[in-house]
Amino acid sequence: MTRLRWLIIDLTRRLWVRSTLFAVAGIFSAVAGIVLEPWIPGEWSLRIGAESVGNVLHIMASSMLAVATFSLTTMVSAYAGASNATTPRVTELLIRDNSAQNAVATFVGSFLFSLVGIIALNAGVYGEGGRIVLMLSTIAVIVLIVLTLLRWIDLLARFGRVGDAIARVEAVASSSLRALWEQPCYGARMRIGPPPRAASVIGKRIGYVQHIDLAALEQLAAENDGEVHVEVMPGNFVDNTVPLAWLNFAPDEAALRRVRGAFDIGATRSFDQDPRFGVVVLAEIAIKALSPGINDAGTAITTLSTLNRVLAILAEPREQDSEIDYPHVFVPPMAVEDLFEDAFSPISQSGAGDLAVGIRLQKTLQSMHRLGHPAFRAAARKQSQLALKRARLALPLDEDFKRLEALALAD
Repeated sequence: MTRLRWLIIDLTRRLWVRSTLFAVAGIFSAVAGIVLEPWIPGEWSLRIGAESVGNVLHIMASSMLAVATFSLTTMVSAYAGASNATTPRVTELLIRDNSAQNAVATFVGSFLFSLVGIIALNAGVYGEGGRIVLMLSTIAVIVLIVLTLLRWIDLLARFGRVGDAIARVEAVASSSLRALWEQPCYGARMRIGPPPRAASVIGKRIGYVQHIDLAALEQLAAENDGEVHVEVMPGNFVDNTVPLAWLNFAPDEAALRRVRGAFDIGATRSFDQDPRFGVVVLAEIAIKALSPGINDAGTAITTLSTLNRVLAILAEPREQDSEIDYPHVFVPPMAVEDLFEDAFSPISQSGAGDLAVGIRLQKTLQSMHRLGHPAFRAAARKQSQLALKRARLALPLDEDFKRLEALALAD
């Protein structure tokens, strides 16, 4: 994914962008009556009751402002509730929910549509033909509002709940891991061994790598008949002493700027190119559920089942190797051991004293082990033994520990 495309996708996820587009569409619909008036017969106005459009617009203006305010208040409450019940990282997924954004944008756009229509009517801009167009546009807007309200009411029944949060994180984590399974190195070549130490590119910003424009790096490497070896991947924290990449050719200042420009660095991690982040957030939900203030082992068990489904994607058999889109760019492979560490180590630490969570954790690791992937088998054994050692220190009854010991994978 190029940097421009990534920026456009990120921009379209912002609430104000969609609200602005709907608002502009609403204003355009109200103004359309002025433009189309010469082509509309004036005698149609009495037949369809276009004279009453002013009353309808007044009702719509007052109600849509109230509905939009209520919707925003509900969304903010849902964000706070999800953050308290799960993890603050889930809030990002709720904010960019398409249905919620469409609802607010529709209500704001409808309010501005009615407001512009009222102003134009009072100014005497519309003739008989213009009133007909405005009336038809108002009917279309009302139908859109009704459909949006029905979807919005259905969404509010589950918006921001724990189950909804887990499902959203599972969706983005599965999508990210599926992309990694299809292209283990994001379309670049796999870096084996240490990179060449010809020239390093040091970043000038501090934060998390959110996106890497591999196409830009490929173009630069091809122009210089060389190679770019990426050192940091999305999700890694970097500062102004960490090399972003290594080059096997001597770069000039312009080339260094192009390499740095290919790395988008921000204050937080992003779900898009960072498959480990989704796994980390799922583990955080389980940890929050196991905290003394919540003490919800059922949510932790549900999260373990979700992690089982998500991680199993990487163990699916491959019929053929993925295509190489960037032959001059080399990236390090994703370590399965790191994924298992992100997923299971925090849960085994927080749930060491809970027998039910310990049993589900061992069964989940057994499932990972049975998938047959060599890296999965080794990582599952390591996490199983680590969880068993933690349970030995936390469980007061020997009988409970022996139950876990019987389920644990042999080291």
